[in-house]
Amino acid sequence: MKKLLLVILPLSASILTLCSSSETAEPDTKIPTPKTPDPIPIYGFQKEVSWSDEFDKDGKPDANTWGYDLGGNGWGNNEAQVYTNELENARVESGNLIIEVKKKNAAYTSARLVTKNKKDFLYGRMEVKALLPIGRGTWPAIWTLASENNYGESYWPDNGEMDIMEHVGMDQDRIHTNIHTKAFHHSIGTNKGNNKIVDKASEEFHIYRLDWYPNTIKFYIDDQLLFEFKKEAGYTWKEWPFDKPHHLLLNIAVGGNWGGQQGIDDSIFPQKMLIDYVRFFDLVEIK
Repeated sequence: MKKLLLVILPLSASILTLCSSSETAEPDTKIPTPKTPDPIPIYGFQKEVSWSDEFDKDGKPDANTWGYDLGGNGWGNNEAQVYTNELENARVESGNLIIEVKKKNAAYTSARLVTKNKKDFLYGRMEVKALLPIGRGTWPAIWTLASENNYGESYWPDNGEMDIMEHVGMDQDRIHTNIHTKAFHHSIGTNKGNNKIVDKASEEFHIYRLDWYPNTIKFYIDDQLLFEFKKEAGYTWKEWPFDKPHHLLLNIAVGGNWGGQQGIDDSIFPQKMLIDYVRFFDLVEIK
């Protein structure tokens, strides 16, 4: 019987390595590192006033800040007044800007001051401390309009309007805030806003405020939030044109489609809106 000789040869290092690798190898798949989402910006407002008018120099409003819209023709609302740049309709006196409506014979004169091309702003906080006129037919407003025609075929409402304060004398002490865009405006019954009764709006000063952020607009009266309009997902310029500079307007209209719904009481004139100050604070991103 033949004997079998068993010879054990040493395995080479390469074979050992191969065997070891084949038993323990992981699939050649790289797991991507999750991307850290961009932080949501946190905004605040400059502590120091960026610009203001404290109305401490009597005479004409400061031409470095204020211009005028002039004329009549109804201003798109069948309003009765004619806007002038006369001292009797707009002046600084005893620490206040005074916008005054006068009735001369059958005509009403008033003023509409604008910061257009002077102090345009994109985002920020606007504060106006004001005492309002009184009486049926008066229609004072503190508001903004776009400084350029960037959207749509019509300047208004396509480019937006923000009403910080509106008051009609036929509904004394009820203060309105609204926004207007191509998709949301009163002419088609879709405007967005709110209103509240403000006690003694024509006897005491109140602070009317706009906080304008890239994605939301907030309106306050005496530091109390009245209305917020948010930029929703899917909004286009038709809903949200509020990414371009605006300017501030201060005026008193007479009559019109809204202010004159119950007629004009001629016995109330002259009437005044007093502005104690206008203050603007830049929006800043908090790091």
